[in-house]
Amino acid sequence: MTACVTEDAATPETRQHGAALTIAADGSYAARLARHRSTGSWYPERWTLAGPEPYAVPLPGHQPEEADTGLLPLTDGRVLIRRRVADRCTLGLLYPTGPGTGELPLGAVETAELTLLPAAPCGSRAYALAPGERSTVLWLVHDGRPSTVPGRARSVPACVAEIEGRCTGGVWLDRTGRLLALDQEVAGRTKTVAVDLERGGEVSPLLQITEESNDRLLLADPDSGLLVLRSDAAGHDRLGWGVLGSALPVRFPECLRLPDAALRPFAVQSGQALAPESCAVAFRVDAAAGTWLGVWRPAERRLRQLPPPRGWLAGTGLWTADGELRLPFETPAVPCGVARLPAAATGAQPRDAAPVVLSAGAGRRAEPPAVPGASGGPSGGPSGASSGDPTPAGFPVRAARWVRIPSTPAGLHVRTPPPPAPSTPFTQAEPVTLEPYGASAHPSPCRPVPLQQAPLAAREAR
Repeated sequence: MTACVTEDAATPETRQHGAALTIAADGSYAARLARHRSTGSWYPERWTLAGPEPYAVPLPGHQPEEADTGLLPLTDGRVLIRRRVADRCTLGLLYPTGPGTGELPLGAVETAELTLLPAAPCGSRAYALAPGERSTVLWLVHDGRPSTVPGRARSVPACVAEIEGRCTGGVWLDRTGRLLALDQEVAGRTKTVAVDLERGGEVSPLLQITEESNDRLLLADPDSGLLVLRSDAAGHDRLGWGVLGSALPVRFPECLRLPDAALRPFAVQSGQALAPESCAVAFRVDAAAGTWLGVWRPAERRLRQLPPPRGWLAGTGLWTADGELRLPFETPAVPCGVARLPAAATGAQPRDAAPVVLSAGAGRRAEPPAVPGASGGPSGGPSGASSGDPTPAGFPVRAARWVRIPSTPAGLHVRTPPPPAPSTPFTQAEPVTLEPYGASAHPSPCRPVPLQQAPLAAREAR
């Protein structure tokens, strides 16, 4: 059982935002619905993020897509698409075929609502949630294995488990794709549960601060065990963090509470094995003044607020294991680009840096080393920001110098790859250079330790 250090620290998330770009499990590809400049119709677009420069490939079908069409990029370069057709949802795999778009049908699910979950850590399996009146069905919509018959799917969608209540979210807790965390709403209360996919969808409690609170898991890092969560156990929403499989207390830092602003985590640094306090987390910050970037590490105990690159597809990005933050952006001059912020500007720790450890005190952590130039004050625009980058006034920011990865000039940003070889008609043809995500993870526990029944008595706040 995990104790809870009560701090008046969360920011309510008053608005929900859909991801402008969905990134594959290994960071090699991304996909989004793009709008045609002349007709205004929607079509799928795949971004290649690995390699020397990013570029986009359009994947239009025979007719325009609806605005609520779901896309999920896989690590082999194909894009899983979910469409609503009457009272069912159809699924397929899109891939470039020279001048056109190829599509491999995957079948259909008889439901009016089907939500794609983030791709499994292997990057090839895909799952989806279909909520019903009293329960939610977890579907395996693609198993990643090739078909022996060209032009046909190896398998149709298969029901994995039926879970009581209405389930949302979807966070992977390990690198093998066995443990999936879902937010389960039963009798008006939401708790996070862990679903064991190797035990027939067995459900066990994962996050429960109090019996009456709504507790949701927002983000998890399987390497370090860092969990970022949201709870209203104190009567209002707060952002907090804990450690999977640990008896360390769940904490709600004061620095993650901003007046009149909503924070949403969207990326966590990987490769920090057994060092959760060294993991950097990127937040999207929304307020009346605009949208900007927040970077936080548990050991640093403060939120760095940075102006995003111009044209940032807000709420999307990824970390490299060495602490570099990469954010995709789109501008009239660069329709497909990625901006990079080095670790020195975000305070992220490189993969080989010494981890911050807990002291032997009663729940108190060791004081982190001072970061040179870490303090920031109010500024209308940091001196290192790129010209034209939006910088909301009235909030503290640090100077940030974004390095933009070179991309193809405007008008030539869409590059059609060569047609695939006849022997592999449904795979990506161009070579792929993966991001540095190869750090081996430490063994994950077969059973998560529930973060539950935590007392809310005030303790020493940081």
